[in-house]
Amino acid sequence: MDDYRFTPARPADAALLAAMSRQLVESGLRPSWGSERIQSHIRHPESIVLAARRGGLIAGFAIMRYADDTAHLNLLAVDPPHRRRGVGQRLVRWLEESALTAGTFTIGLELRADNQGARTFYAVLGYRELARIPGYYQGVEAAIRMERDLRGPLRCAARS
Repeated sequence: MDDYRFTPARPADAALLAAMSRQLVESGLRPSWGSERIQSHIRHPESIVLAARRGGLIAGFAIMRYADDTAHLNLLAVDPPHRRRGVGQRLVRWLEESALTAGTFTIGLELRADNQGARTFYAVLGYRELARIPGYYQGVEAAIRMERDLRGPLRCAARS
C-alpha cells in the first residue's frame, strides 16, 4: 500500500477522471461528470478532488464538497486492478480527516441502490443508510442515501 500516493488532482487529470467516472460509476446512465465539471471541483475552494496515484497512473479518485456543517462525497472510483488493496478506504479516510480538520463532522453520499458492494463498503466504514430515493439517478434508478457522523466510533478497515 505504500506505493500509492494520495494527492489533490490537477486540472490535467480531469479528462481521465471523467472517463473513469463514465466507466466505473455512471455506467448505463447519461454521463454527468464531464471533465469541465470535474475541473470546476478541482478549482473550487470548498471542494477536493483527491487522486490515488501509483507509478504515474491514477488508480482511484474521490470528489468531496464541503459546506458549513456537512460534506458530501460526490464520487468515489477505484480502477478494478487496484481494488481490494485499501485504495478506496484510504481515499475516504483522507477526506474524513480533512473534513474533521475543517470542523465538518457529517459526511453524506448517495449510491446506486443495487450496488451491494458499495453499500457494504460504506457500512463497514461506519456509514449508515438513511433513505432509499426512487428515480434519483436520471429518473430511472434508485439511490441509497448514507451518512456518517465523524464523531462516532471508527469501524473496522475495509478493502476496496
